Amino acid sequence: MNAVLSRLLCGLLVLLSPLALAESSAIIGTVIDVRSRKPVPDAVITATSPNLVGEQAVSTDAQGNYRIPQLPPGVYVLRYEKEGYKRYERKDVQLRLNRTIRVNVELLPESLDETPMELIGAPPTIGSGSTSVGVNVDQSFIKRIDTSAPPGTPRTFEQLSELTPGPVNDQYGVAINGAHATASPPPQHNVTPAMPGMSMTLRLHPVPSRQAPTQPRPVEPMTRARYYDMYFKGYGVNPTVNTEEERFSTFSVDTDTASYTLARNYLKRSTLPHERAVRVEEFVNRFDYGYTAAENAPFGVHVEGFPSPVRKGYQVLRIGVKAREVSRAERKPSHLVFVIDVSGSMAMENRLELVKQSLRLLVSELDERDLVSLVVYGSEARRVLPPTSALYASRLLSAIDGLRTEGSTNAQAGLELGYRIAADHILEGGINRIILCSDGVANVGISDADGIWEKVKSLAARGITLSTVGFGMGNYNDVLMERLSHVGEGNYAYVDELKEAHRVFVENLTGTLQVVAKDVKLQVEFDPKAVSLYRLLGYENRALTTEQFRDDRVDAGEVGAGHSVTALYEVKPRENARTLGTLRIRYKAPEGGASKELATPLPRATLRPSYAQAGESTRLAYVASAFAEKLRGSYWTRPLTYDSLLELWSGVGPALKEREDVRELGDLIRRAGDLDRRVDPFEAFAPLRTMDFDRPPSGS
Repeated sequence: MNAVLSRLLCGLLVLLSPLALAESSAIIGTVIDVRSRKPVPDAVITATSPNLVGEQAVSTDAQGNYRIPQLPPGVYVLRYEKEGYKRYERKDVQLRLNRTIRVNVELLPESLDETPMELIGAPPTIGSGSTSVGVNVDQSFIKRIDTSAPPGTPRTFEQLSELTPGPVNDQYGVAINGAHATASPPPQHNVTPAMPGMSMTLRLHPVPSRQAPTQPRPVEPMTRARYYDMYFKGYGVNPTVNTEEERFSTFSVDTDTASYTLARNYLKRSTLPHERAVRVEEFVNRFDYGYTAAENAPFGVHVEGFPSPVRKGYQVLRIGVKAREVSRAERKPSHLVFVIDVSGSMAMENRLELVKQSLRLLVSELDERDLVSLVVYGSEARRVLPPTSALYASRLLSAIDGLRTEGSTNAQAGLELGYRIAADHILEGGINRIILCSDGVANVGISDADGIWEKVKSLAARGITLSTVGFGMGNYNDVLMERLSHVGEGNYAYVDELKEAHRVFVENLTGTLQVVAKDVKLQVEFDPKAVSLYRLLGYENRALTTEQFRDDRVDAGEVGAGHSVTALYEVKPRENARTLGTLRIRYKAPEGGASKELATPLPRATLRPSYAQAGESTRLAYVASAFAEKLRGSYWTRPLTYDSLLELWSGVGPALKEREDVRELGDLIRRAGDLDRRVDPFEAFAPLRTMDFDRPPSGS
């Protein structure tokens, strides 16, 4: 079967899953005060549907606008809530595939007794002079977009949401080798417009109030910060693939851990994390599995499996890759340019003050080989400290202690100044790293990150890499922070407390700074005679095509000294098979050059007879992945209860259970079990008792 047909069939498998449809439709709108006619900011809009896993919650911006993207088609209930206003609910919102509908609502103050009004219509468009705000864009961005469109052609916010992979773009939407990056043609939105001269305003009846949803209990008071004010992007859930149609599974490595820390912060505040905030691979790669590095190779490979506790007929296959170690003494000299967000939003809980505490920890770990520069940005960017030797610790600490919040958030200016300093003082043969510390909010400059990707990528090719460290809950942009680090060939961490800062800036300093392999790609070729079906757990936003594995123009992830990467598959072996397939690792040296490739067989003999007989590290990796799958509402974890998950956690082994991070994992599972009151959205049309473990339901 040729490659084109294989990709087509693989795509059809994805489209058959209701979860895969989550990126097809959207609901947008504006919320205003019925009395003052002014926009209502920070109103929480919650969407529920039998076709949606869990709830999707967003909040309105300063102009009262909201957008709920990536929704599967179906019938929705929309709930509008804001302190001081009557709660309002709309129950019969029809959303079809590849459509965007507008639902405008007028909320009633508690003191009034009128009914809200709602408008359903076509999506907004962007053009010169447009005043609609559906995503965070500025006027200069709108003008740039207009120049690439035929005169008079409107563009929807959905069309401009991001650059996507294509013939000349990599997986981050960035042009390959200087080709002009363009947005992939968007799907046509089949929106039924209003009839000429006909108003689509509907007069609705107020909904009786019911008990308000459980509110998060903040560790400290926060000013106007809402847990719903968090911007995440969902990438769906990997499908189960038939090896006769596609035997290759290819992805870029990922050593980020931000998703796990974000979820932990939610749960410690008695709130379930947003499902789109959960990335399975970042839960798995948060833990140390004790892998050993190979003596005479850049990577050590560790493979083991056991029967799936959840999916009948399947085996869980764990693949671990460990990079070579580099001692602290062998670490290269570094120039670290910290670009620190000091805008007003960083004055909130656990933001700028936690950044300052984190930097103090870092300074104590540096030595005479290292230079540190400090750049801050609010409305404008300025240099606080020129490149300064870490030997002058008092000078560094004084500059750190003097940081204060100021102005709005011009992230582009901060990054441009940081890169300029790094380029002017580049350490040839050393580590040149920009470290962005921010809550990810960017309301000036690169508000949607358009226009900076190619610049970041070109400077990364020169050896100036970018890592991002996120701070803060509420009004946090996870998407911007993750994508900047990926394009900048760095890593992405999230710091919620000083203990996590110690882990990132002290315990993992050498691995975080010193890259030992770049553009690392993994590819598993399953033998169709040995394996009939497989599914990769996580790495949805790191997926590559089969052809991209050996295309050296396509960037991939970086691996630091001593870092490990773990991937788990669910595989359905055929009877009497002796092998499962082959693992291939493709990578470049840190300095670049030609790629090298390693191949390792995957014998069936690595599969253990039971969960209890698998190694402790394999069991821990599975519990971490299953927890993430459960939190994000994966169809394939429907049979797994939180009590069952706790039993699996209890069975990881006495030695591991005493480790602090593993004990914490057990505590988080318990918290999630107490909080999770979501209804199984599949039960109505695919009852659990008749669940097909080989394929998802075809629809409701």
